[in-house]
Amino acid sequence: MKSMRINRKESGLFSEQQIKMVYEQDFYSDFINEPFAIEAFENQMNLKQESFSNDSRKLLQKALLAQNSESKLCDASQANLNSLSDENTFTITTGHQLSLFTGPLFFVVKILHVIKMCNELQAKHPNKKFIPVYWMATEDHDFEEIQSCNLFNQKITWESDQKGPVGRFDVDDFEEVREKLNGLFSNHEDSEMSKVLASYKGKNFAEMTRNLVNEIFGDKGLIIIDGDDSALKESFVPVMIKEIEEQFSFNAVSVADKELETKGAKLQVTSREINLFYIEKGIRQRVELIDGKFIVQGVGEYSQYSIIEEIKNNPKRFSPNVILRPVYQEWILPNLAYVGGAGEISYWLQLKGIFDTLQLPYPLIQVRNSIVWLDTAVMGKLEKFDFSVTDIFKDIDAWKKEYVQNNAGDELDFTNLDKQLKSLTDELKKIILGVDQSKEQFADAEITKLAKQVEGVKSKAVKMSKGKHEQVMKSMDQIKSKVFPNNGLQERSVNFFQFCADGKVSPHINDLYNTLDPFEKDLIILLAY
Repeated sequence: MKSMRINRKESGLFSEQQIKMVYEQDFYSDFINEPFAIEAFENQMNLKQESFSNDSRKLLQKALLAQNSESKLCDASQANLNSLSDENTFTITTGHQLSLFTGPLFFVVKILHVIKMCNELQAKHPNKKFIPVYWMATEDHDFEEIQSCNLFNQKITWESDQKGPVGRFDVDDFEEVREKLNGLFSNHEDSEMSKVLASYKGKNFAEMTRNLVNEIFGDKGLIIIDGDDSALKESFVPVMIKEIEEQFSFNAVSVADKELETKGAKLQVTSREINLFYIEKGIRQRVELIDGKFIVQGVGEYSQYSIIEEIKNNPKRFSPNVILRPVYQEWILPNLAYVGGAGEISYWLQLKGIFDTLQLPYPLIQVRNSIVWLDTAVMGKLEKFDFSVTDIFKDIDAWKKEYVQNNAGDELDFTNLDKQLKSLTDELKKIILGVDQSKEQFADAEITKLAKQVEGVKSKAVKMSKGKHEQVMKSMDQIKSKVFPNNGLQERSVNFFQFCADGKVSPHINDLYNTLDPFEKDLIILLAY
């Protein structure tokens, strides 16, 4: 599979702030530790090594061994898990919601991005160990955002009335979705795709997702972590208590927000006075501070003392929200960098003050690779009409107008034909009258017939030309709608497995892996032939 690059700005698909986060991170130097670059990892390793204790490593390793006790880990993932106790081992992390059957394409892109980054860092620092981590956002509750996936122009939706953290959802009502997924690949019963589908099971949605992701990426050494873990949350208790006592994260983010606004930045998230949720099965409610009391709607009212005791005794009942989740991640992982989408990475700019307050190293942050995948059907249309790949980024109306202007003129120009017809009819009439002067009426009638015949041919030519343009216009619309569904990036809508219609998975994963470049800033375009 071939590929090419295009500057994100030239694509017209990214905001100015997103462009800066990719190409000019130093513009936000006051809000990060240092701009993302491969050279920055040396310093980041030193910072993390000094702050991340052996006890923290042992706790993490023990928790992950427990989380994966019922998983069939590949040798590469098991070896990475075993190496976590080594002080020279570090992680590179990405995270995402538990999207239905991986959801949009960028779910797969994110994970492959961190896998490849680890491999390239390994080559540069052979005495260190780099582990790719996928953080499952099991405590998220936005079920409507993740309950559907788009495959082969079909929207498949898991209908469920369950509430609370999605990772804890039962999957007893999932069978209809499973049947639809199996039906889409029923022609490939003995393929890799059948193994992937068979892996998509578990006692809850978190376990299902873990098993699916392990099946797809496990041979590449990926480690999956679920933050909804008693032991890991117990280690985070001091931070949660500090949040209750001081509301320190709200104060830190408020300062950053004001400074970011002076630089024209769009704030991605809103900090609350208390950035914690109370969670149980079927429940995910904010912890709110009202008139000196800590209120959890539908659960109860706490004094400061009683809610701190609840945190100490039942840490798993508390969950960091979007403001404190990154802090929790960096608290429990020997992490060097976080990779995410452009909007996701932008909200990290609001958080550095929290890290500074806790004297916790702020990681390198990077906007993941973005891709446009042009399959054989799209490439065929581009080649048929002699379009360039960069044409697809033009406004559709401008693209059509440009095509008509460049192609319609010559095809519909009958000037030369009309001149030749006039010469022919003049000569024909001259010959007829030269033979018999009385045949002028006859000559005019025959010339009229001839002119009508030519006009008929011209009309057919016009119609053929219009039909050809209509076909091209239709193809332009088809290309645009396929590559940019709903006028957005394809990777935010189309599911990865749409590219696995042949039942194969690993070849397409490897094509994508080989094309991605974790230190590339431009938009990557995959060209299928």
